[in-house]
Amino acid sequence: MAKKEMTTDKFEVTNRDLKEGALEQITVHDQLSIDQVKSHIYSIRGTEVMLDRELAQLYGVETKVLNQAVKRNIQRFPERFMFQVSPEEWDSLKSQIVTSNKGRGGDRYLPYVFTEQGVTQLSTILRSKTAIEVSIRIMDAFVAMRRFLSTNAGMFQRIEKVEQHQMLTDKKVELVLKRMDELAPRVTPEQIFATGCVWDAWSYISDLIRSANARVVLIDNFVDDRVLTLLDKRNDAVSATIYSRYTEQFRLDLAKHNEQYNPITFIQLPHKSHDRFLIIDEDVYLMGASVKDMGTSLCAITKMEIAPETVLSLLK
Repeated sequence: MAKKEMTTDKFEVTNRDLKEGALEQITVHDQLSIDQVKSHIYSIRGTEVMLDRELAQLYGVETKVLNQAVKRNIQRFPERFMFQVSPEEWDSLKSQIVTSNKGRGGDRYLPYVFTEQGVTQLSTILRSKTAIEVSIRIMDAFVAMRRFLSTNAGMFQRIEKVEQHQMLTDKKVELVLKRMDELAPRVTPEQIFATGCVWDAWSYISDLIRSANARVVLIDNFVDDRVLTLLDKRNDAVSATIYSRYTEQFRLDLAKHNEQYNPITFIQLPHKSHDRFLIIDEDVYLMGASVKDMGTSLCAITKMEIAPETVLSLLK
């Protein structure tokens, strides 16, 4: 009489499965510590999970073997036990994974993850000594993590409150800085400087030069190396030209400057110019003193309505 074959809904990993689909075996003994298992537990959708590929490695089988076992017993794995991650969730998970999976052919599919209950079910379908022992270690790791979270819940709450307080502080600082910026003095069309206000005058001229988008032109009989420093405050794409009287020392300073920094063009004035002018793009400013002396005595700077080319044409 022929032996009757019995059917069952359980799936057992056979020796043949292990032989064909085994990864590097991880011997389950004291070397597999709870801390090692905990390093493979990640947080997603507000719960702790483990990746199918890492569970398979711990169990000593290929990932496809593990997932095939699950599919043959899918009724044992509702979504609260196992689910497939979305692309966004997978990106988030990968940021939590410390170890690299290079050399495994890349990510060809979105992985499945198993909750603590799902891992428990795995031990019932992967009926091997390795699976049982690994499942015990994994359960211990989940319990240890819950104990840690419970014990330190108060600390986590305090940290969260500190972070919220820091966010409020950052917002307040941002508002203060914004208000300070609103109240900060702006470059105005005209400005007068009392005797001794050398820094105020220097800052005002500096702001004008920084505001240039295309060109800065200075017409001034008396310039020295301080003027070169002032013009270097312009943006790299902005040209700078100085119209002044010839002095050997300044020409030497200018040559040394241009060897290292964004060049400044020097044009010899054909005749003395009583007034000083500063051209910023298409605006002309009349200055009551040389740039290097602004603020040492009572002086003013005024924006004119005249076009820059009109002033430049008079220098010929």
